[in-house]
Amino acid sequence: MGTRPASTPSYRRLSEADFDARVRALWRRYEDCDLCPHDCGVDRTAGETGACGVTDDALVASYFDHHGEESVLRGHSGSGTIFLAGCNLHCVFCQNFDISQRLQGDPVGPEEISEMALELQDRGCHNVNFVTPTHVAPHLAAAVRIAHDRGLKVPIVWNCGGYERVDVLELLDGIVDIYMPDVKWSDSEAAVEYSGAPDYWDRARDALREMHRQVGDLSTDCRGIATDGLLVRHLVMPGHVENTKGVLAFLAEEISQETYVNLMDQYRPHYRARTDSRYEEINRRVRSEEYQEVVAYARELGLRLA
Repeated sequence: MGTRPASTPSYRRLSEADFDARVRALWRRYEDCDLCPHDCGVDRTAGETGACGVTDDALVASYFDHHGEESVLRGHSGSGTIFLAGCNLHCVFCQNFDISQRLQGDPVGPEEISEMALELQDRGCHNVNFVTPTHVAPHLAAAVRIAHDRGLKVPIVWNCGGYERVDVLELLDGIVDIYMPDVKWSDSEAAVEYSGAPDYWDRARDALREMHRQVGDLSTDCRGIATDGLLVRHLVMPGHVENTKGVLAFLAEEISQETYVNLMDQYRPHYRARTDSRYEEINRRVRSEEYQEVVAYARELGLRLA
């Protein structure tokens, strides 16, 4: 993991013309929506909805200085999280299902999102952290454009579910500083059953390659705060040790052994996993021996663990 001086801005500026062209290209995708691999083809500008359940309005559930993120993001002053409602995944265990599936949030435009970002920077947050951003990428890119012109300096974090399109990620090159995909599945059957994404692993692998191509391994400044790069989250699921090992092996063998990985052990049954008997096998916490097995495997592979 590289280190940069604290005074070095991590924001990689595009020319104004290039930035504007990227934003326009993203806006056009709402009209026949293919922002994510579901490729719904609906006209969200006409009020139609696809897998994410959202029209062309971005919905913000909350924004605040988050002190529960990884240490390289939260530092001493917090990560400036902006939680977007809606999601292109339908995880039956989602702990934020009121936001992701029930769309609890207020409609906002790029101007308002830019004001949130600048307010979070003014509070001292070390970054602006867009949570579940994929389905409203046009709003967020436009907001960053506005905020950049008004003095936004802190890194932009793309805190997504890993179910991404490479051609959309390419439009974010130079806009996003830190990619933080929560990579869920290397097991395609599980991805269908628990997240409604039949091609999840194919898409996630391609997305990880593109993210790493853009930003490389995670770098920090002299305070230990992330400036740019790839940070991968993975939630260890009960009974799915081999799934986790598949994710870790891919990262070590095909991305980089320097990949910074947060292996999360905080799984709790939420949403349908807690109430629907069809998901009884994941209606329990992860056992200590399951978690320790995957941690040992990650260390064996040489990955950097959060």
